Amino acid sequence: VGKGVYVGAGVIVGDRCKIENNASLFEGLTVEDGVFIGPHVVFTNDRRPRATNPDGSLQTADDWEMGRSTVRRGASIGAGAVIIPGLEIGRYAMIGAGAVVTRDVPAHALVVGNPARQIGWICACGRERVDHGPRGDEVLHCARCGSAASRPTARAASTTP
Repeated sequence: VGKGVYVGAGVIVGDRCKIENNASLFEGLTVEDGVFIGPHVVFTNDRRPRATNPDGSLQTADDWEMGRSTVRRGASIGAGAVIIPGLEIGRYAMIGAGAVVTRDVPAHALVVGNPARQIGWICACGRERVDHGPRGDEVLHCARCGSAASRPTARAASTTP
């Protein structure tokens, strides 16, 4: 865990994770084993942030709705990324630096930008993009480590072992 990292009450962090300097992990977040969180990454947790109510009174803990997020095993989140509440980042997904993630990210997806959009697939080895099979089938192959896997889908694939 790097310098200046904030880990809120009730945040769950798995084994063998690397959390770089000044990352902010707020209440409602679960981080599974082997996740990389880059410097200055922010996981927000307030679905509708406001300082005051319509009558001008300050909001209290009873006035906010916490969004719970999960980062699945082996995912990597680049420096300065912002993750809005209530999302799931799939197994071995890779989030590019500075991305603003506004929706679930499938397992092995490579996403970048604001808002984050998928530009490809990434292997669990993290070094090479995963290419489609020779006939455009649903099997993804890695040129670096030689692994092959079925193309993942959103939330369902991110929870399979």
